[in-house]
Amino acid sequence: MTVKKLLVTSSFLMGLSSSALAADAVVLEPTPEVLPSGFVWTGGYVGVQAGYLWGDGTFDVDGAPGTTADGDIDGWLAGAYAGYNYQFGNNLVLGLDADIAWSNADGFGPGFVGGVPAPAGSGVAYELNWTGAARLKVGYAMDRFLPYIAGGLAFGGVDAATFAGGVVTAEADDTMVGWTLGGGVEYAFTDNLIGRAEYRYTDLGDFDITDGAAVGHVGVKTHDVRLGLAYKF
Repeated sequence: MTVKKLLVTSSFLMGLSSSALAADAVVLEPTPEVLPSGFVWTGGYVGVQAGYLWGDGTFDVDGAPGTTADGDIDGWLAGAYAGYNYQFGNNLVLGLDADIAWSNADGFGPGFVGGVPAPAGSGVAYELNWTGAARLKVGYAMDRFLPYIAGGLAFGGVDAATFAGGVVTAEADDTMVGWTLGGGVEYAFTDNLIGRAEYRYTDLGDFDITDGAAVGHVGVKTHDVRLGLAYKF
């Protein structure tokens, strides 16, 4: 076989080999992204809120069993909130939500010493001036409806004063830190305007108050219902 024929034959065989490899090659197509159907909740939002708050102020004294001044507190609240939601293809929605609200909630707990009612005008006055929270939201999108649960850290500015016979004996204020848990539902009236209705339970923990002779502990636990209206970006 001449050199020329050998080169032609080699080229022919290489061409057949390349064609066979090309035929066997598998072309991988990217998996298409599964997008949610209907209204999509992914995005940031800011809104305003208002509601009603009620709960309990608690008081006890170190080393003095039965010395209490527990009372009901209630009032209105109003403020703002903001957050971000992300909707997955299976309609699960995860979000972060933060809010702050100013409150006029207050109340008075009549005093007891050793379980016996104290003189008239004795007890503890409670005021909840503001409250806020940073929460994780978990919801399930049903087109424009989004039922959800939410929980996380709660904050509140509380004032307290102890009274004996109508005279103030001690005062204290504190920024309390606790936890909150609740749930609600949101509805998208338009692609950008979203309404909210929710319920929360909040435990703000306690702080100390002293008249120099005894140390008391003030605690605050609340329930509230809120309505909100937000703009979604």
